[in-house]
Amino acid sequence: MLHQTRIVSTNRLLRGLEEHDLALLEPHLHRRSVERGGELFAKGERIETVWFPESGLGSIVTTTPEGLRAENGLVGREGFLPVSMVLGDDRSPHKGLMQLPGECLSIAADAVREALAQSSSLQLALLRFAQVLSVQTAYTALSNAVHQVDERLARWLLMCLDRVDDQELELTHDFLSIMLAVRRPTVSLALQKLEGMHLIRSDRGCVRVRDRAALEEFAGASYGAPEAEYERLIGTFR
Repeated sequence: MLHQTRIVSTNRLLRGLEEHDLALLEPHLHRRSVERGGELFAKGERIETVWFPESGLGSIVTTTPEGLRAENGLVGREGFLPVSMVLGDDRSPHKGLMQLPGECLSIAADAVREALAQSSSLQLALLRFAQVLSVQTAYTALSNAVHQVDERLARWLLMCLDRVDDQELELTHDFLSIMLAVRRPTVSLALQKLEGMHLIRSDRGCVRVRDRAALEEFAGASYGAPEAEYERLIGTFR
C-alpha cells in the first residue's frame, strides 16, 4: 500500500514504508543529483550517508589490493545503500558509486540509526532489503561460476532495465568489463553475439535492448531469483 507523504519519491522501498516509519526519515531526506562514477561511500571508511536512489543506478564494487575491480551488487530505486549500517556495522567492505547518473534521496547515517532505534517495523523493512541484496550477490557469484559471459551480460542488462525507464543504457565497454569482471575484448564479443541475435543494438557507449522477452529467454536461469525474492519480501519489483 502506498502512503501519501510530503516527499514524493520514486524509490519503491520508501514508498512502501509505513507512514510513521517514513515520518521518522522524512525531515532528514535531501534530494541530490549524482553524476556517473560519483562516489556514494568508500571502502573501509565510516558510513556517513545512506542513499535511496530515485533514478540512475548505484553499484557496489569490490576492489583487490592490486586495484582489480568487480561489481557484486546493483541497486536502483527499489532499495538503498549501503546496507552495512543496518547490519550493525558502521563501515562498508566495498565501494559504492553511481554506475548511471541520477537523483537520490540522501540522509545522514546517524539519522537512520536513530530512526531504527525507534521503530522495529522500519528496521524490518530495511533488513528485508539487505536480505534481497544478499540473494542478488549470491546469484551473481553463482552466475559468474556457471554461466557464459553472454548469458551474464544478458542478466546484467535485464537488471539495469528493471531499474530505469528507458530501453537504452549509456554503458561503455570499459565499464561493462568491470561489472562483469572480464576483459574488454570479451565484453565486445558478448555484445556482438547478443546483437547478432537481434536482442540488442550496441553503439559506442550505448546499448539498446530490442527484445526484452527474448533477452530474458536467453538469460534463462541466470536471471530472476533475486527479483522474485524482492517481490516475496517487499513488493512489486518492476
